[in-house]
Amino acid sequence: MSISFEILQKDIAARNGRLKVGDKTIRTPALLPVVNPHLPLVTPREMQEMGVEAIITNAYIFSKSSEYRDRALAEGLHKVLDFDGVIMTDSGSFQLMVYGEVEITNTETVTFQKEIGSDIFVPLDIPTTPDTPREQVEEELEVTLDRIKEAREFLGPDAPLAGPVQGATFPDLREYAARRVQEIGFDFCPIGAVVPLMENYRYKELVEAVLAAKRGLSPSTCVHLFGAGHPSMLALGAAMGCDIFDSAAYALFAKDGRYLTTYGSLKIDELSELACPCAVCRNHTAEELKKSPDRERLLALHNLYVTLAEIARIRQAITDGTLWELLDLRCRSHPRLLEGYREFLSHAEELERQDRPSKRRFFYQGTESCQRTEVVRYHKMVERFSLGEQVLVSMTGEKNTGEYDDVLSFKPPFGPYPTGLAETFPIGQSEVPTWDEAMMEAGCKGIARLAETHPESTVSVLAPADWASFVRHALPDLEVLE
Repeated sequence: MSISFEILQKDIAARNGRLKVGDKTIRTPALLPVVNPHLPLVTPREMQEMGVEAIITNAYIFSKSSEYRDRALAEGLHKVLDFDGVIMTDSGSFQLMVYGEVEITNTETVTFQKEIGSDIFVPLDIPTTPDTPREQVEEELEVTLDRIKEAREFLGPDAPLAGPVQGATFPDLREYAARRVQEIGFDFCPIGAVVPLMENYRYKELVEAVLAAKRGLSPSTCVHLFGAGHPSMLALGAAMGCDIFDSAAYALFAKDGRYLTTYGSLKIDELSELACPCAVCRNHTAEELKKSPDRERLLALHNLYVTLAEIARIRQAITDGTLWELLDLRCRSHPRLLEGYREFLSHAEELERQDRPSKRRFFYQGTESCQRTEVVRYHKMVERFSLGEQVLVSMTGEKNTGEYDDVLSFKPPFGPYPTGLAETFPIGQSEVPTWDEAMMEAGCKGIARLAETHPESTVSVLAPADWASFVRHALPDLEVLE
């Protein structure tokens, strides 16, 4: 029962795809809710009725459970959990991270996962936490890689085995680990030990770790971001190229009386309104939910509805080519998430090679929009323009100038464009407000790129009077008229 992954659509580094495990298929990006058989706030059957195609549970909990171990071995995991979709099982690595040890070996856990009928197995990797000294990270990484190789050889090349990528917060070790895992042979790779980064809002380091791992993996590999399930950061995770997310956040936050939204979590006891269209919120007032004897379960249901809706919204944004707009909106919900977004944007050159060439639209949403992949790609494209000896870039819209061989129009943050591109993406499908300095600086970079790549042409700029001084400062080597 092998694993295969098919990519159907792309936007930034995100992919809409199909993950096939044996004869079962799930759409990606996908959320795998974490299921603890001892604490079923929402049952797997209810999840399936909500549209959940895959779940994840902990094989170590099953192996140590007097209530469930024998049943799982005799009846199989799907029957015990009453779930027909894909079931992934973790090996016990989470307990290893929390408690420092587990009473099971690598081969024992993958054997047990196979025997209970799991669809995707995970070796007993060592989830090295952030801030661990590099020497220890390197030692534990080699143990993890040995265990991954051992599990692959033990189960065979067609076993539905995941290849976890560790390396803590060292980008070079993340990339190295990913390359090694890829060489062993995996189509499904979780990026592990990132939960502490998310719990402490260290999104900048999360971006560095994930993008480093992605550099070491094949573009055709399905990537799972372990423990990522808060709706506010799923767009960022998808944009980085993660296809699968799992989380117990829907239940953990409910136990703490927290109400999930796409912009953060709220304390249910402080709410007077339930501004959500899910079944829970439409059938209860805030006061009724607070006082309900079933409050924890209802909160868990709401939290899961919100998270699943965000996954669907991300898939639609990838289809439409509007993930940047959704990402920009989500990452302004918290200053540290915005910090992670800006780190992500600093990799735009790398991301541009993965992004699709044409999209539905480009909406300017602030300074960060100037660093988007569409702007990077357009600045590269200007070198392909065919120009005469005398060229004018008109920022004013004036085109009736006879002394120039070519007159180009101007639209920030992209820069100069010939009339023939006026209706094409991104010029024709971009919406920008009144010009600001950030977009003008980016647009001037486009002009500078034009002049640099056309040394046989003399490029001049016609600027509006109120922008002439700014343009002269941005383009000191060009003639600027007004």
